[in-house]
Amino acid sequence: MVDESGDQPYDVVVVGGGAAGLSGALALARARRSVLVIDSGEPRNAQAGHVHNYLTRDGTPPAELVALGRAEVARYGGEVVSGRVAEAVRDGDDGFLVTVDDGDGGHEGQSGHGGSRVRARRLLVATGVTDEVPDVPGAAQRLGRDVLHCPYCHGWEVRGQRIGVLATGPLAVEQANLWRQWSPHVMLLLHHGQAPDAEEAERLAAREITVVEGPVAELQVTDDALTGVRLSSGEVIELDALVVAARTTARAGLLESLGLKPADVEFNGHVIGSQVPAGPTGATAVPGVWVAGNVADPFAQVISAAAAGLTAGAMINADLIAAETRDAVDAYRHSAAAMFTEAAWEERYRSQPTIWSGNPNVQLIAEAAGLTPGRAFDVGAGEGADAIWLAERGWRVTASDISGTALERAAARAREAGPDVAGRIEWLHADLRDTVIEEGAYDLVSSQFMQLPGDTRRDLFARLAAAVAPGGTLMIVGHHPSDLRTTAHRMHFPDMMFTAEEIASDLDPAAWDVLAAESRPRAAAGHDGSHTTIHDAVLVARRRA
Repeated sequence: MVDESGDQPYDVVVVGGGAAGLSGALALARARRSVLVIDSGEPRNAQAGHVHNYLTRDGTPPAELVALGRAEVARYGGEVVSGRVAEAVRDGDDGFLVTVDDGDGGHEGQSGHGGSRVRARRLLVATGVTDEVPDVPGAAQRLGRDVLHCPYCHGWEVRGQRIGVLATGPLAVEQANLWRQWSPHVMLLLHHGQAPDAEEAERLAAREITVVEGPVAELQVTDDALTGVRLSSGEVIELDALVVAARTTARAGLLESLGLKPADVEFNGHVIGSQVPAGPTGATAVPGVWVAGNVADPFAQVISAAAAGLTAGAMINADLIAAETRDAVDAYRHSAAAMFTEAAWEERYRSQPTIWSGNPNVQLIAEAAGLTPGRAFDVGAGEGADAIWLAERGWRVTASDISGTALERAAARAREAGPDVAGRIEWLHADLRDTVIEEGAYDLVSSQFMQLPGDTRRDLFARLAAAVAPGGTLMIVGHHPSDLRTTAHRMHFPDMMFTAEEIASDLDPAAWDVLAAESRPRAAAGHDGSHTTIHDAVLVARRRA
């Protein structure tokens, strides 16, 4: 478990490791989220022998289902720890600091941490409920075994047996009538409740449900099996199962500390428990907090709790994606704005001894090797490879760049090439977006991979075209948009990539002969070192004399 000093919080901390919590964790782990499940080990169905109505898992012991769920979460990289969450508080604008009292628990197979704090971007709380069983000695200890509350969970197992329904509220008659579906031997034990009215008595009689008056004093148990109940009168009623109406109370202490208070749950106009209010996806009124399972729905069986956990997990992932997209857009806009500044390029060049390969661009070699040397304008000269190559072939070169550091390196390499080469190059430190470029002055204007956004690019390329002398050559090379479909490393700025045809369409056909406007493939390394093919957008045009 990582404490609060860790650099990276969990995407989601799930509080509660039952069906709802583990199902949510599984969905999130499969979505490649970092997930921590913290489980106090107090499942509501701990005393039940088996889970039912769970398709393909019917009859599975609850502990086995949890073990299988933990293993599935772990298979996808999720973590499960034993412990109790003491509190959760806001940690900045978009996260939580969770304090865990994990005692001697800790990660599966590891020692505990005796109290840890972890950071989470989102919380999924699946802490369940507690069942408040009527105050009949021995009833609470046998809940889920032969003291039952849900016919859909346990009715099949006691089908045809002697079932007593303990009347502890106004819904007792409805309860008895419901359990009659599973057995013809149902009795309504009035206990401290009111006798049925005439209409209710008729319904009970019609269904052959016997009404037994008098309070129940205790359970009768033989060889760890319920055999009946003893009334306060001393009479023993022989039974195989006792049905109770357990009031459910949401385990919401953690949620209350975050400002979420439980609300009453009503059934047929009667309060039968509490739950934490949430929307259909499990989202609560507190941003970043979701609930799932019985804490949000006391009627949920194991399979529906698991489904609610899945829904909540998917919605949490969607919420995280929305937040990450907002952050990505902000970062994208910042990068797009900053990448053309002198400071950004200075930082880039100063971060490494060299940025580029030191070789001239292949498309320049292909197109300029046969040209008669004259005046050349090298746009975005960088560390000078293109300018030096041109100067070595007799060109007089004006080489411009926004970075002074780049030009210093380029000038030093030109000097290494010899005084004849260095003497043919003029180094221009300028941001060409707002620099006047002499019109009609150059026999070759070469722009190699000057990637700018739409309007800015069109304005600069128009001024570069205007700088070409009659009979001179305009050469513009850039990253083709199709490169974004490859594994080659490219900064993902689609609006800064272009086709040669786009550039050619902006040239006046009366003034220019387009010699090439095409996409040219060349080999490159993919992000994993594998070979891939990229394409250069290549425009070569000659201004008519």
